[in-house]
Amino acid sequence: MPRHTLTRDRLTWIVYGQLAIFGYWLYGFGPAVPLLREEQHTSRAVASLHGTALAVGSVLGGLALPWLVRRYGRARLMWVGQFGLAGAILGLWMARPLPATLACVVAGGIAGSLVANGAVIALTAHHGAAGPASVSEANAIAAGVGTVAPLIVGGAVAAGLGWRPGLAVAALAAPGLALAAWLLRVRIPAGPVAAGTQPVRRRLPGRYWRCWASLVATGGVEVCITLWVADVLRAHAGASPAAATAAVSAMVGGMCAGRVIGARFALRVAPARLLLGSLAVSAAGFAVLWSATVPWLAIGGLIVAGLGNAMHYPLAIGLAVDNSGGQPEVAVARSSWALGAAFGVAPFALGALADRIGPHPAFLLVPAFLAAAAVAVLPLARQRQPVGDRQHDGLDPVVGGDPVVEGDDRAVIG
Repeated sequence: MPRHTLTRDRLTWIVYGQLAIFGYWLYGFGPAVPLLREEQHTSRAVASLHGTALAVGSVLGGLALPWLVRRYGRARLMWVGQFGLAGAILGLWMARPLPATLACVVAGGIAGSLVANGAVIALTAHHGAAGPASVSEANAIAAGVGTVAPLIVGGAVAAGLGWRPGLAVAALAAPGLALAAWLLRVRIPAGPVAAGTQPVRRRLPGRYWRCWASLVATGGVEVCITLWVADVLRAHAGASPAAATAAVSAMVGGMCAGRVIGARFALRVAPARLLLGSLAVSAAGFAVLWSATVPWLAIGGLIVAGLGNAMHYPLAIGLAVDNSGGQPEVAVARSSWALGAAFGVAPFALGALADRIGPHPAFLLVPAFLAAAAVAVLPLARQRQPVGDRQHDGLDPVVGGDPVVEGDDRAVIG
């Protein structure tokens, strides 16, 4: 595969900044959900509806993106999404009743989806052949910023300020980034409209749906851990509310490191086998996390789980495209529904189960998801497939449904 050079100009850094703000919102809000549940005096199942609301908003934003881009233009839409996300976060500051907080999260999901998907398309259009490298780098930066978010939110809780001031950092960053873009005269390019709006010409093959199933299962793993691990750390490992909230940074930090390391392995190991390996790492980390009765050991397991989780989405979406029968755009579009289903259903199922049997035993739903993903991928791992010569066409324009936009980490170049 030829090597290309990635030139990071002013536009690149502005778009990286937009994705970083989105990453802060996503990983900062997740660990705040248990604290919000206590404020509203609701069950875990009801509180998990915030995860469902985020998924609904993300899917709606992704589905509307192509039409909105054609009507209003990409640059305007991305900035509207950026300030819409800031407005949703400020709305959460003021909202107290459950319907109001759910509405704010749906709005945040829609706005964040416009920013995240628009950023992927803009980077691809701007960098051409080096587009995959810029998308991978942007998502690594977003994950790195996401690592800091739970620490700031947890620090605000420890200081007696509550979780809202910590989350509001993302809202304050939006106008600063817009001012920087205006001063530097950065204009987001008008590139092509996102792929995935083309009609389906053929049925997707059965092996594609195995990849689709693995996306549902691995998406469920990530969202369940992000939303509910703080609750488990408090109930079983004896962590304080502030420490449990900040501990989510351990998983996000592990994901950031795993994404960098895993990208190198992806050039040498067949993707289905590498995905099975990452599922095994996640399972090992979860075993330590679930069995630990002291915070430091549980956090260590959370880091290991994050290392494994890092490559779930990049490898699964890559496998979905490779097994789409030459229909990469359709594969990416259909995959958005897999992620929407995972983020909408999995946390609600875990919350409902936790209300019945407690958060710690209910958390065993996570290894069940890992096992389901392994069962789906195992037949693909037995197939022989050369590594390093697969096509990237159609991978980069992401269409809706993915709140974290992981990108294509299989080949980091430049």
